[in-house]
Amino acid sequence: MPFTGASHIRIARPSRDLVRAERFWVRGLDLAVLYRVTGEPGLPDLLMVGHPDASWHLELVHDAQHPEEPRPTEEDLLVIYLDGPVPDELVSRLVTHGGKRVSSPNPYWNEWGVTLEDPDGYRLVLSTRGWSNS
Repeated sequence: MPFTGASHIRIARPSRDLVRAERFWVRGLDLAVLYRVTGEPGLPDLLMVGHPDASWHLELVHDAQHPEEPRPTEEDLLVIYLDGPVPDELVSRLVTHGGKRVSSPNPYWNEWGVTLEDPDGYRLVLSTRGWSNS
């Protein structure tokens, strides 16, 4: 089957600490744990989070045998379009669960959203804008 708009997308990246990452993404953003592998000999630990009905998920990987240090830049963004105001309570919950509110070097995101860093330094933008590919 060819790649289509209905194809599932996985965003994968390394994590220093899956417990801290889970706190941010699950307790902070209210994503669900979709899949988890820990302690399997010869395999890295991994955590997949997302919404069960979404066509994407975030996979976070930690390999104690061969650790890979996360190397995010200020432009490595996961943008969620809320199509409305960013709730203060949501931002507070993300900060409480390990996030850090930061200013974006791109003034567009400062005007149209709130940018936070997750515990590994990757950036999440909660945008007040809406988005449609059609």
